[in-house]
Amino acid sequence: MTQKQILITGGAGFIGSHLADALLARGHRVRALDALVPQVHGEARRRPAYLSPDVELMVGDVRDRDTVRRALEGVDAVYHFAAAVGVGQSMYEVAHYTSVNNLGAAVLLEALIGHPVERLVVASSMSVYGEGLLRAPDGRLVTREQRSLEQLKRGRWELEGPDGEPLTPVPTPESKPPDLSSVYALSKFDQERLCLILGRAYGIPTVALRFFNVYGPRQALSNPYTGVLAIFGARLLNGGAPLLFEDGLQQRDFVNVRDVARACVLALEAEDAASRVINVGSGRAITVREVALALAEVMGRPALRPAVAGRYRMGDIRHCFADISLAHDLLGYAPQVSFHDGLTELASWLEDQVAMDRVAEARAELEARGLTV
Repeated sequence: MTQKQILITGGAGFIGSHLADALLARGHRVRALDALVPQVHGEARRRPAYLSPDVELMVGDVRDRDTVRRALEGVDAVYHFAAAVGVGQSMYEVAHYTSVNNLGAAVLLEALIGHPVERLVVASSMSVYGEGLLRAPDGRLVTREQRSLEQLKRGRWELEGPDGEPLTPVPTPESKPPDLSSVYALSKFDQERLCLILGRAYGIPTVALRFFNVYGPRQALSNPYTGVLAIFGARLLNGGAPLLFEDGLQQRDFVNVRDVARACVLALEAEDAASRVINVGSGRAITVREVALALAEVMGRPALRPAVAGRYRMGDIRHCFADISLAHDLLGYAPQVSFHDGLTELASWLEDQVAMDRVAEARAELEARGLTV
């Protein structure tokens, strides 16, 4: 593989820093553009200790045109990971999420028009699907829009057909039409479409990777809107039980960050991946309750049983897990980290961390705004 100069926007963050490690290991040079926002990196906004010293860090905002132009100097390929992340928070910090995610992508793309690169890889999200693909009792594959508020207020959490028939979740492929149920989901879909549209127009081979629930070391533990495993970890570290919305039986796809970084590296060179949208997950469904119990077990806190809220949070979906066939065919991707091994690694990392448990604060914020039912 020819050595390249690579820019990662959001490169000092959780996924970006793991990708940087993977790219450095392959002989590439890496520059990270990151705003070091306090919600993720703390009020001091220092360079993270986990970020490799071989990464050139530029502290700046992806919405700043001059900063982005400087970051692109000498760059051969770009990974666009900079984003505000959080379904719940996006439902009231609407301007912030739209500005960082939508405008940030637009500013980067305008800069790329004048500085085209060999490849652009944009981080999208499984949230764009809304509810995942389903199978009806007669075997037909069906899609289902958002559950009605009337249904949710009655505590009927499961997805049903038009006549109340049960629907079974199945792996969700890229062909499933988007159903955008949160401001965050809308902004991620906007990011991926902007990149694909402008990439095609200006001859920049572009790949959109739809990440599922990524977990692993380096997640921001004091951010109550980050990945659910990090939130559970912060609760358990502080002696609190994981809090589950609805009944905790929502099915998700938890993929280890090292597998995600591997998929991102593969997307850099895979010719057939250009102009495509590709799922990156484990291909395995697991309930949120099972995840909470498993993490408490590996952290040595099995007595801290999950607390079931019996409430719905606006923007949430019931079930979604990945069909990763396309990632296998186009990228040669196959997950290598088992969920048990990934949890064990996460628990080991958590032992040395200090986390502020802000779950109650975040929940109160949502409830005060009428965003839970």
